[in-house]
Amino acid sequence: MSDAAIENRQIPVNKPPASVRIQSIMKAIPMRIVLIVIILIWFVPILGLLVSSFRTPEAINNTGWWTVFGNIVAADWTLSNYIGVLYADFMGLAFLNSMLVTIPSTVIPITIAAFAAYAIAWMDFPGREAIFVMIVGLLVVPLQMALIPVLKVYTANQLNGTYLGIWLAHTGFGLPLATYLLFGYISGIPKEIIESAHADGATPWMSFTRLVLPLSKPSIASFAIFQFLWVWNDLLVALVFLGTKKENALVTTRLAEMVGSRGQDWHVLTSGAFLTMIMPLIIFFSLQRYFVRGMMAGSVKG
Repeated sequence: MSDAAIENRQIPVNKPPASVRIQSIMKAIPMRIVLIVIILIWFVPILGLLVSSFRTPEAINNTGWWTVFGNIVAADWTLSNYIGVLYADFMGLAFLNSMLVTIPSTVIPITIAAFAAYAIAWMDFPGREAIFVMIVGLLVVPLQMALIPVLKVYTANQLNGTYLGIWLAHTGFGLPLATYLLFGYISGIPKEIIESAHADGATPWMSFTRLVLPLSKPSIASFAIFQFLWVWNDLLVALVFLGTKKENALVTTRLAEMVGSRGQDWHVLTSGAFLTMIMPLIIFFSLQRYFVRGMMAGSVKG
């Protein structure tokens, strides 16, 4: 048979019977219904928050947010809620403060954890197993147990109320999980690749920076999402180590103060709450392609 005949030859595909396809579709219906219900449970409150943030105080107090869909054009839309929150309520300054806290508190533990995970996975030194066991043990220690001892140390060294203090706090609280996740991925890199790099004269630093880090990008990105969301949405650590002064308050502490002092001003609270959601959503959707791949990496060994 000629090559052209082979190329033009169609390979028959055995399709499952119609009854089998219908049966598989019917089995998937309950799962799809559950997923739709979960999506609605999460989406409806967010939609109500968004709609209310663009409505006037009178409209919020008199009618429900869902009534705007009856006549969207005639609804009382306004941007004054966001303008008031950003300027009069210092939410714009709080937004910048949160960025100043969250970015270093995400980069620092990832950097330290990457070095530690590489050393534990591929470098032979005394006490390596004991250090790894200690890191795993720190994962089960509740965060609240360390607040008072750390606060006493901060007060003695005048670190309380400073950005350096909260950077160190979030680094210490996030480092065990970061090291554990990155170790699971880095230790899964084929041994032949590391040995080939060493045989070619690569130093441990060269292997780490030029080989391990590029290969570990999915795992690093997945933890970056976790750490960024945790620090951005954190209220407890921010209250304990940074305080509620307007010049260094974060979006969470500022929003909590608005709820406590002016819980009746729904138009302010909705716009302020939605502003706090923007940055986490941007970060998640920017890095979500790495999320599943990074979390599953290292969990299954071939």
